[in-house]
Amino acid sequence: MANQREQQPAKHGALRRFVSDRDGRIVIAQPPNIPISGWAITGLAAWLLPDGRLQALLSFFSSAFLFLWAYLELTDGDSPFRRVMGGVVLAAMVAWRWLA
Repeated sequence: MANQREQQPAKHGALRRFVSDRDGRIVIAQPPNIPISGWAITGLAAWLLPDGRLQALLSFFSSAFLFLWAYLELTDGDSPFRRVMGGVVLAAMVAWRWLA
């Protein structure tokens, strides 16, 4: 019983460190920044438009914004969770393009 009690704080401590920044603040979600806002706006616009040059251009910029956001999270995310999330999104984008 004592071992279980001693291990629980360590588990919670590791999880807390995974989702916290250097100052100990939990940073799972943050206010949208320019790249993620650009991705959402251009992605929605591309989705609403019929196929054509403008739709293709907006789709390209949507992907570029998402790539930029993921790269910035991977290289400069406030917590390990955010860096992993950036890496997962980058890997998914590469896999999506490779498999398409």
